[in-house]
Amino acid sequence: MKYAAQVINLQKHYDLGAIVVKALRGVTLEIPEGDFIAIMGSSGSGKSTLLNLLGALDRPTSGQYILSGTDVATLNDDQLSEIRNQLIGFIFQSFNLIQQYTVMENIEVPLLYRPGGPPISTQDRNRCIDLAQRVGLGDRLDHRPFQLSGGQQRAWRSPARWSTTRRSSWRTNRRATSIRKPAKRSWPSSST
Repeated sequence: MKYAAQVINLQKHYDLGAIVVKALRGVTLEIPEGDFIAIMGSSGSGKSTLLNLLGALDRPTSGQYILSGTDVATLNDDQLSEIRNQLIGFIFQSFNLIQQYTVMENIEVPLLYRPGGPPISTQDRNRCIDLAQRVGLGDRLDHRPFQLSGGQQRAWRSPARWSTTRRSSWRTNRRATSIRKPAKRSWPSSST
């Protein structure tokens, strides 16, 4: 069986001075490619900590996190950013739309984070349009977020997540706490 991710004896401890909080204590998990998973547990059980590690937003204290054959726990910040861009898609709990940009420009944002910073191509734009159409936003590409209903704003999240990530990855729903800013890249002009 091919795994999208494997977690082996993963531990995460937070040193708070007089106290060490052991948020994760030896989690082991295998996620087959294409599977959907749910992480459930009581408050304080380590769900958010595990999701931050699975999203490559934090590093474990010990253990291994293998994502598509790469031990994510050993990567530096730039390599983690590449992994997040290429293999991990966040579907945010809140909308996180950039109010000044159109639906199309919001969908294109992840494309600006690709390795090497290639410009957005016609093929990229066509993919974004196709993804928007799949979630019912094809006729709203030139609208700003305030011109969308709550349901339309929620629908935007999937095309933005899918615009750059590979489809073999597993999926979960979690708010990201940070993103890396693109370096020396121009933003597409936007009509006001």
